[in-house]
Amino acid sequence: MFKIVTFVPIKDAPKIRQAMGDAGAGVLGNYTHASFSTKGIGRFIPKQGANPAIGQVGKLEEVEEERIEVICEKDKVKVVLAAVKRVHPYEEIPLEIYQLVDEETLD
Repeated sequence: MFKIVTFVPIKDAPKIRQAMGDAGAGVLGNYTHASFSTKGIGRFIPKQGANPAIGQVGKLEEVEEERIEVICEKDKVKVVLAAVKRVHPYEEIPLEIYQLVDEETLD
């Protein structure tokens, strides 16, 4: 299993969660579209040549964002990433992918 994490403006979070779940992430037993979110502030300065969805080149921008976490089977990771990339508003999409340890391997 893997965990996929992305950060997105709060207003765009529902469509990202939906896309991830529709692509097969967030399956937990008899449940689908399972996710966890936390809210925070993302900060960045777009460099020359950037085409920011939010903010202006050369100026510090602060955005209320949601961190979205989902679990995902290995064979679905690339499909889920593609789904996020299709609907994410940012030019440079923040993505984190973690391989999870199975509880049985801890013995």
